[in-house]
Amino acid sequence: MRAVRNLDFDTALKEAEQRYVRANGRSQARHEKAKGSLPGGNTRAVLYYPPFPVALDRGEGCHVWDLDGKRYADFVCEYSAGLYGHTDPVIREAVIEALGKGIVLGAPNRYEAQLSELLVQRFPALDLVRFCNSGTEANIMALSTARAVTGRPKIMVFREGYHGGVLTYAHGGSVLNVPFPLVFADYNDIDGTIAAIRKHKDELAAVIIEPMMAGGGCIPGDPAFMSALRDETERHGIVLIFDEVVTSRLSPRGLQGVLGITPDMMSIGKYLGGGLSFGAFGGAVRIMERFDPTKPNAFSHGGTFNNAVLTMAAGAAGLSRVFTPEAALVLNKRGDRLRTRLQKSIAARDVPMTVVGVGSVMNIHFVRGPVRTPKDLEGARPNWLKLLQLELLQRGQYMTSRGMLALSLPMTDQVVDEFAAAVEGFIDDYADLLRAA
Repeated sequence: MRAVRNLDFDTALKEAEQRYVRANGRSQARHEKAKGSLPGGNTRAVLYYPPFPVALDRGEGCHVWDLDGKRYADFVCEYSAGLYGHTDPVIREAVIEALGKGIVLGAPNRYEAQLSELLVQRFPALDLVRFCNSGTEANIMALSTARAVTGRPKIMVFREGYHGGVLTYAHGGSVLNVPFPLVFADYNDIDGTIAAIRKHKDELAAVIIEPMMAGGGCIPGDPAFMSALRDETERHGIVLIFDEVVTSRLSPRGLQGVLGITPDMMSIGKYLGGGLSFGAFGGAVRIMERFDPTKPNAFSHGGTFNNAVLTMAAGAAGLSRVFTPEAALVLNKRGDRLRTRLQKSIAARDVPMTVVGVGSVMNIHFVRGPVRTPKDLEGARPNWLKLLQLELLQRGQYMTSRGMLALSLPMTDQVVDEFAAAVEGFIDDYADLLRAA
C-alpha cells in the first residue's frame, strides 16, 4: 500500500508519472524516435496518452510484454478486437495453412463463403453480408447503402456516439467526419428521439446506433428505448442499423439477440476477422440483394482486400471452432462477475466510481452511478482515469486510458480476480483523495 494520504491529487499524479517514466525507458526512446516519421510518434489516436504510451513487444495468451520486459494482463484487448488473445492455436494453424497456399490470389477463395455462412447463421439481422476491412468502412457502407435504397439524404446519430474514425460524434463531432447530413438525438431518450424521427421522417434514410455505446462509455441501451426505435423506424420506412462492431461478442447472437430486436442492417468488425483487419455489413435481402452483380443496376462495391485470404481463414476458424455460442456465454458471465465484484468493492469503500457495461466489455468511470446516458458522465473526472491507468500498469495490469476494458477467451478466473484486486488496491491507496474529490 502506498503512503499517499497526505498528497493532493496533482502531486499524486506527478509522482505516478515519474515512476512510469523511470520504468519505461525503452518505450520512451521508441516514442521519441517515432516522432521523426509519425506525427507525434502516433498513427492511431486512441493509443496515445501522456507522457508517452507503453510500447509492446509481444503477446501470449492473455498477457503482453513491453519493450522493457515487463508483463501485463491485457485488459485493453485491442479495444475488444483481441477476443481470441494473442496465440490461439486454432487460429494460428488456420493462418499458417492459408499462408502456405498464397495470400493475394485475386479471386474468390475457399474461405469467404465459409465465413459468410457462419455469420448469417449467427446473427439474426444478416440475410446476406458483404465484407470490407474495418468497422469504420462497414458503417460508411451501411449508411451509404441506406441512403441509396431509400433515396433520402439524412442520418440520425446519437450524441457522444462513435461509429469509426470518420463517424465520431463525441463533443459535437470531428472536422474529419464524412459529411453526411445529420439529425442528432440523445441516447436512451425515448420521447426526444421519437419526436426527432417524426419531425425528419421524410428525410431520414437511416438511424445508426450501438446497442451499447462502446466508445461513449459502455452505456447499455435500455430495452424499451431500443424497442421504440425499432417500431418508429419501421413505421416510417427508415433503415435501422445496429452497429455491433463491439457488441456482437456480448452474447451468442449479439446484443440484438439479447434484446430480441432485429434491425434492417448491422455492421460488424474487430474480433470477427480472427485478429486480422476485418469489417462487414449486411442485412435484409431486400436491401443487400442490390449488391448482386447479376442483377440490373447493381451497386458496385469494390475493395482489394475485402476477401483477404488470411482474414477469411482466421475468421472462419475462430467463429466455427473457438468462439462458439457456449464460449460466448462463459466469457460474458465472467465479465458480469468482474463488473459485479468491482461495483460491490466501490460501494463498500464509498468512493465516486462506477463500472458500466455488458458482459465482457465495460468501462470504469470516476462518477457516482447510475449511468444511463452520456449526460450522466458530465461530472466524471478523466484525470483520475489517467492516474488509475498509470497505477495499474505498476501492478501488471494493462488497461485503456479512457477506462474501457475487455476480457479475452484465454483469461481465467485467477487473471480476472487479480485485476479486480489491483483496482481495489488502487481505491484503498487513494480512498481519502477520492472521497475528497
